[in-house]
Formats: sequence, structure tokens, C-alpha cells
Amino acid sequence: MFRLIEHRLDACSTESTEWMTTMTTRVLVTGATGFVAGHCIAELLEHGYAVRATVRDLAAHTKRAHLTELARRTGGDLEFVAASLDDDTGWAAAVTGCDTVLHVASPFPATPPEDERDLIEPAVQGTLRVLRAAAAAGVRRVVLTSSVAAVAYGHDVDEVRSEADWSVLDRIPAYQKSKTLAERAAWDFIESLPTTTDLELVAVNPGMILGPLLEARTSTSHEPIRRLLARDVPGSVKTGWTPVDVRDLAVAHRLAMEVPEAAGNRYICATDPIWMGELARVLARDYAAEGFRVPTRVLPNWLVRLVAVFDKGVRLTVPVLGRTEHVSADKARRELGWTMRPIEDTIRDTADSLIAFGIVTAPGRPATSSRAAVGTR
Repeated sequence: MFRLIEHRLDACSTESTEWMTTMTTRVLVTGATGFVAGHCIAELLEHGYAVRATVRDLAAHTKRAHLTELARRTGGDLEFVAASLDDDTGWAAAVTGCDTVLHVASPFPATPPEDERDLIEPAVQGTLRVLRAAAAAGVRRVVLTSSVAAVAYGHDVDEVRSEADWSVLDRIPAYQKSKTLAERAAWDFIESLPTTTDLELVAVNPGMILGPLLEARTSTSHEPIRRLLARDVPGSVKTGWTPVDVRDLAVAHRLAMEVPEAAGNRYICATDPIWMGELARVLARDYAAEGFRVPTRVLPNWLVRLVAVFDKGVRLTVPVLGRTEHVSADKARRELGWTMRPIEDTIRDTADSLIAFGIVTAPGRPATSSRAAVGTR
């Protein structure tokens, strides 16, 4: 039966706290309105889990209307609570009665920060807030959404990286550094716990997260496809990523939560690398008939650096010009039984979603207004 609750846990009374502890054990998902969190919530509800999800502002109903509709459609048990990564308020109560926490929320900027600490501090301190609250509440397991950004960057030798690798802190940009430091802080925290504490940690390390939107709001990872379809760029930057479909990533989070042997492990979730130029050719081939004139040339690095002076979004790619990620998801396949759909299906589903929500339109067609890219995954 559909059940939706919106409750300000940081202001709850003793009676309401006691009521929560008698509820059916549920999964806490942080950063509910983020792209990845939304799909994780969908995956959990579809598999019969009760879900509690954190939002910054309970009064902002429209930002989570798509999740409310999702719960209604699936008949799921979903409640929203107020908690923020930059404040201790609300976290102790948010984890009460939860067996597992999926800590998905993390800053993901569309442009480089002026000060890297503005990105690193909320990522690290927010992760520690969630872990401290989880440990105190007797939560069984926390699944942390990390990134291949914490694995594959800053190395001298270009080789396939595994879960044994860590990005080199003094040689990586702010976002990659924030993901690396946040995950390292999480493992250090678990290591520091008394032996009597049963809290387990699993890290999921996705590549570039693509896939269909749940609402008319993009994430930073959609920008290459959006920009190519919209012809916001004259061509492709010479850089590449190891993508993952957000729907497959949501499955990985559920499996990391369910598989007993996953405790204490990292799991890379990404397919083979794809260059932006390859991505552009797929879009140009499949969407020309719909009127999209996708630029397929690859821009020289000097031109990209010049454009980056004026375009902060392009500036994010400058540190990774001429390189792509090389990682292996063999461990996730072997230990979690995880699988990925073909990357071209993901690219098309992403593009179809951007078109369906009116975020991009073919030349000559009326544009539909939409919200800008959000700053969290």
C-alpha cells in the first residue's frame, strides 16, 4: 500500500521518536532529489524496501514531486526527512530504525570551484556526519557512493585500475580530490571504531553516470550529451570516460546492501572507456533524422584551453585533456553478480530523456523551459 510521510525529525518529540523505532526497518537514502539517489529510491521501492530519504528543505515539495509520484505508482513505502551535509541537525534521528544507509549525496559541480575547500569540506564532513550517526544508531551497513575519481586519477602509468588503487591527491583536480578524501575518511572512520561496533561499509565507485532522467532537471554528468545535442559546443573535447547507466548503478547499490560478503569492499561500476568523439558519433548517427545536427569533429587541445577561459563548464575538462579512464568492473561482476547494459543503449536513453523533458530541442522546434543542472549526483 502506498505510504508517504514527510516529517521533520530534528524537531520530533520523544513520543514520535519511539514511534519511529517501532516502524518497519527501512533504508535511508541521502540526497533524495539527486539524480543517482532518485534511481536508488526507485530500485529499492520496486524491490519492496521501505525507504526514508533526506532532503534539505521539507517545504520544497515540487523538488521531490517525481519521487512522490514514483512511490504512488509502485505502492511503495517512502518518507522524507530533513537533513543537510553541512549540519549535524537531523542525522541522528534520520538513521533511527534504519538497517542500512545508502549515502549517495555529494557535491558535483558543473564548474570548477573558486576554492577547492568549498567542495572538499562538505564531501568529507558530510560523509563523516552520516557515518557517526549510523554507528551511534546501530545501523548494520552503509553503502557509500564514491567514484572512479577516487581510483584512477593522477597516476604516471596509463593502465587498468582496480579497487586496490587510489587517485594521487597532489596531482588531481578539486572534484576528484573531494571524492578521494571523502572515501578515505570513511574507511578511516570504520577502522577507528571499537571492535564491539558492528557497522559495515561498502564503497561503490561509478564512472561517468548517464541514463534517463526522472524529472526535467539534469545532473553535471549529462552535460556532454546535452551540449552536443544542443550544439552548445563546436565539437568534442579530446577526453574520455568510463560510463555507467544510472539504472545499473542503482542495482549495484542494492546488491552492495544485500550481499553479505560485500562488507569491507570497494566496487568499481563502469564499462569500457568511451571518448567524447565516439559519443558524438553515436548521437549524430541516431538523431540526425530528428533534426539534431551533432558536431562530430574533435577540437584541438589548444582551442579547448582557449574556450575554457570564457566557459567554466569546459574548464572542468582541461585537467583531463588527452586522457581517459581505464578501470575494471570485474570484481562487481564476480562478487555481486552485477551486469551492465550496452553503453549505446544508455546513450540513446539519456538523449531520449533530455528530448522528452524538453531540455534539448531540435533546430526549428519550440524550446521547453527546464531547470538547470543540479550540483549533486
